Amino acid sequence: MARIKIDLPANSLTKLTLAVRITDINYGNHLGNDALVGLLHEARVQWLTKLGYSELNIEGKSIIMSDLAVQYKNEAFYGQSLNIELFSGETSSAGFELFYEISVTEENETKTIARAKTGLVFFDYAERKITAMPEAFAKILTPVS
Repeated sequence: MARIKIDLPANSLTKLTLAVRITDINYGNHLGNDALVGLLHEARVQWLTKLGYSELNIEGKSIIMSDLAVQYKNEAFYGQSLNIELFSGETSSAGFELFYEISVTEENETKTIARAKTGLVFFDYAERKITAMPEAFAKILTPVS
């Protein structure tokens, strides 16, 4: 069976820490897959907020998720602090890839919990159609050479 493999791009955008909450724990007593997706969303919103944006207002435009892939690598447990690093991937005139590496560091050892990729496109909710990415935001995603 083929497995999803996510390779991280080099362009790191931000690093943040989120705690594993009791509501994130499933019947296997570890971080649930559905909760992990919620934590990805939280990380993306915190990154946008740091930039002065929201998912509904990036230079007057909104974003909507077009796809999601997750590669689970290890368990995470209640009370652990998740280190989440976001990376920008490919861009187009209307969208971009956002990559996530989720890890835990304990006793001087870092363990990758998961890697993920979301495809996001700019969307006009009034017109119900895809729209162009704002130039100012495209510059944030492009690495400085």
